[in-house]
Amino acid sequence: MTATPTRSPAKRADAQRSIAAILAAAVECLGRNPDASVSEIAKAAGVGRVTLYGHFPNRVDLVDAAFARAVEEGHAALSEVDLEGDPRAAMARLIESSWLLVEQSRSLLLAAQAVLPPGRIRALHAGPAERVQRLIERGQAEDLFRTDLPTSWLVGIMHSVMHSAADEINAGGLVPDQAAPFITATLLAAFTPPGHRTPA
Repeated sequence: MTATPTRSPAKRADAQRSIAAILAAAVECLGRNPDASVSEIAKAAGVGRVTLYGHFPNRVDLVDAAFARAVEEGHAALSEVDLEGDPRAAMARLIESSWLLVEQSRSLLLAAQAVLPPGRIRALHAGPAERVQRLIERGQAEDLFRTDLPTSWLVGIMHSVMHSAADEINAGGLVPDQAAPFITATLLAAFTPPGHRTPA
């Protein structure tokens, strides 16, 4: 019986370095141009197309992996946001920090939306969405956020408003500097319980 050959540690390390370089190049290239080609990304990564396709069989897989990496890095960055104290103030801080990440990856988001189904994009946001859900639930427990709508719906509203703001900027209908305060005002109004005064 012939033993199954295994890759040496050196080859595995080389492969991991190639993957890291390709993903970094994909995030950078797609972050500038959502239509960036596989050839452009391979060149930026310093690898050949054959090497790139050896790790990512097609452009859709590459865009998926690049977007997943960007979301994961953003999720890690948002873990540093102070969410203590008044849930409304905490929500405002989270929106501002989240928007900075969305703004930085607007072009990459366009690339993802062009080739990935909405369900996949939503699934990749599961970690950040869970953080938002916990904050909303705390606000609900303190009677500051509405409870007459499902929490999952409120999380979805935040996701949709963020992405709509990115779409408006891409279409020239919104100035980037206006986005965070507009998003905050929209969401705090949407989250405020009926009959309660919307915070300024």
